[in-house]
Amino acid sequence: MTGNAARRMRGRPLPDGPAPFTTLVELTWQQKKIEHWIRFGNKSYEQILDRRRSIVGFPPNCIFAFVRWASNDFGTIISRIDIVRAIGRGEPFQTLPFVRPGGDILLRLDSWPKVEKALHAIDAVEALGLDPADVAPEHWRHVHNRLTAGHELRAYSPEQHAAWIKRRRIAP
Repeated sequence: MTGNAARRMRGRPLPDGPAPFTTLVELTWQQKKIEHWIRFGNKSYEQILDRRRSIVGFPPNCIFAFVRWASNDFGTIISRIDIVRAIGRGEPFQTLPFVRPGGDILLRLDSWPKVEKALHAIDAVEALGLDPADVAPEHWRHVHNRLTAGHELRAYSPEQHAAWIKRRRIAP
């Protein structure tokens, strides 16, 4: 930057960026090659980098599902879903690719059969008229544990959801 340009920039605010403590997720979409996308979650930030790449952000305590799929000339090489709770300042977290700084991983599955069952579990929650981002984190841990062990899932119920909402209201 030349001296004149630097002088003109002084005093100007920086372009809007994510709020502090926003969990950022890098998304890529190259049709039938690399597909990283958000299945659900309430974004608080979005930046389009180019036709194929963007960055989205989630505020602390927001739950989101991040799906990654990739293939090569021989077929699918990765199929994964992570359901993550965005962390707040000072909270411990696990790291995962394309998520900064990381999050509280509620569900982590790979292989298409398990990912597909997790997507059906998300569809079942939506069929109840609920936003999957508002579901109790324990439900996503349950889905992870049952699918990892090869067992059938127990459906999320409106009664469970009502109990979760009440617990969330009284939590510090």
